[in-house]
Amino acid sequence: MKRRAFRHTCVLFAGVVMLTLVAAPAFAKTWRFNYSVFFPASHGQAQAADAWAKEVEKQSEGRIKITVFPGGTLTNAKNCYDGVVNGISDIGMSVFAYNRGRFPVMEACDLPMGYPDGLTASRAVNDYYQATSPKELDKVKVLYLHAHGPGLLHTQKPVSTLSDLKGMKIRSTGLSAKVVEALGGVPVAMPQGSTYESLQKGVVEGTFGPVEVLKGWRQAEVVKSTTLCDAVGYTTTMYVVINKKKWNALPEDLKTIMETTSAKWVDVHGKAWDDLDTQGMAYSLEKGNRKITLDEKESAAWKEAVKPVVDDYITRASKKGVDAEKLVDTLKGLIAKETEANKS
Repeated sequence: MKRRAFRHTCVLFAGVVMLTLVAAPAFAKTWRFNYSVFFPASHGQAQAADAWAKEVEKQSEGRIKITVFPGGTLTNAKNCYDGVVNGISDIGMSVFAYNRGRFPVMEACDLPMGYPDGLTASRAVNDYYQATSPKELDKVKVLYLHAHGPGLLHTQKPVSTLSDLKGMKIRSTGLSAKVVEALGGVPVAMPQGSTYESLQKGVVEGTFGPVEVLKGWRQAEVVKSTTLCDAVGYTTTMYVVINKKKWNALPEDLKTIMETTSAKWVDVHGKAWDDLDTQGMAYSLEKGNRKITLDEKESAAWKEAVKPVVDDYITRASKKGVDAEKLVDTLKGLIAKETEANKS
């Protein structure tokens, strides 16, 4: 009896050991991801990305570890999206507009809608993504989006009228290139990383972008004035996406942690954009640069001039089978909703 009991105990013990060995890896596994960010490490948005990665690690109690590669060192801004799709990077942050024509639904977000600030823009573009669920992003898992405050004109010579802008070579991307063209300038496509040198060498005479570029990308050193053309203020929508295969392999509790943290980080980035805009203008004024406010009549003329940009988007996107007119109306409504919400 004793021998039989001993054998029974051994069998039970062996079973427990086997279960432990089988179960332990599942609990002990650390999920490691690399994260490609095109902003330089010193930029506030790269810092926000790093803070997100640290928060995910904290909330997962170390089960998720994310290594951030800023400055486009893993994949450059234009190739970031394909880098995630193809597994070169696990997670990526970049700009939809750097792959012009590839994301017709999301392209609407970059239209000159007169965005008031980065917080409103960031909330509105996430609302828009949720409302439209564009198939063009099916190859990745979208964690969250964010968008800068109103894109304004920064130039080497003062611009206070449309006639001042006529014929000037202006750095722009995506739909902002259309805005430049509609206003009478000559658009020159390039990412932010190339803008400083191009302004310095005279390849371009100005740039369209949020005020934060004046400090975040040091462009106040190579321009002389900023035109506060808020009426045509556009945004540039940025994505944070994860490789679909890597996402699907994650346990459900870790997916929840990443989604919950990402939802909180929409406002983190939005507020960071606004803080950076404030710092950018202060930095520019310290450099002796000017800010130029358009009078009411001139502002109305700029707003009228960019209307064809919206019409052109509707025409082009409609040819791709997109109900672009409905998308524009949806976006306008969401911007108005978030603008009102931010006032309260």
